Amino acid sequence: MSKSNLQKVLESGAFAVTGELGPPKSAEREVIEHHASYLNGKVDSVNITDNQTAIVRTSSIACGKIILDMGIEPNIQITCRDRNRIAIQSDVLGAAALGIKNILCLQGDHATFGNEPQAKNVNDLDSINLISTLKKMRDEQELLGGDKLEAPLNIYIGAVANPFADPFEYRVHRLAKKIEAGADFIQTQAIFDMERFERWMEQVRALGLHKKAHIMAGIIPLKSLGAARYMKNNVSGMLIPDHIIDRLKGAKDKKAEGVKIAVEMIEHIKTIEGVAGVHIMAVAWEEIVPEICERAGLLPRPTFD
Repeated sequence: MSKSNLQKVLESGAFAVTGELGPPKSAEREVIEHHASYLNGKVDSVNITDNQTAIVRTSSIACGKIILDMGIEPNIQITCRDRNRIAIQSDVLGAAALGIKNILCLQGDHATFGNEPQAKNVNDLDSINLISTLKKMRDEQELLGGDKLEAPLNIYIGAVANPFADPFEYRVHRLAKKIEAGADFIQTQAIFDMERFERWMEQVRALGLHKKAHIMAGIIPLKSLGAARYMKNNVSGMLIPDHIIDRLKGAKDKKAEGVKIAVEMIEHIKTIEGVAGVHIMAVAWEEIVPEICERAGLLPRPTFD
């Protein structure tokens, strides 16, 4: 079976780069095409979020097909919040039928955080069960209930990790469980506290996890001081040190300083043993990704026959 572009890049040993897009709160195809156009040729593949923060948006799979038609490889996200095991397996087969290969497995934010707070959280499977289900479908050609698939399934399985949530000592063991369940690549929460991330990577290397899955470090370019303060004070599991806040506070051009910080972090991350790439989450600021990639020495991206 043919490999996804992301899989080829990671397995080649090249430093991988992925981007991210949030689908619109509408059925406007041109919106996703417009934002995706900034990432075309600048990253190896693009995450399509799945009703992020529990807010109703266009389907991740539908948006994945839209950017695939543009020549951009998608990493669709599938959350456990909204689907039972029947719907999950059906969506995976449907995505694969459309030519989508990369699937990122997440639990999903609780419905009370979104615009339908009365919605029931399904969570028939948790994120580790979801990973193992996809691995079973791919490697054993078998559904969770035991029925055999009629043809092989060609997917590349991703998962997420947060090195910054408490208790810190448990984080690496949760990562180990996801890798054991079948995750091929990992994308982390956005990194601002580099010292803590380095300590987490020491634990990752001590367990040899970087040799079992490809770990990509999350980067969010800060667009403003207000955005930085909001994430620091309101986003669970997000650690933004005071020195980052102080740099933005003292900068005349906040956006330029935010880009400079992102580039510096990527350059630092490239020196850390066991990190296979970066995942750039330019929230509603996709147009800045080409500049970041250029300045961080991430271009041109590798190509394969």
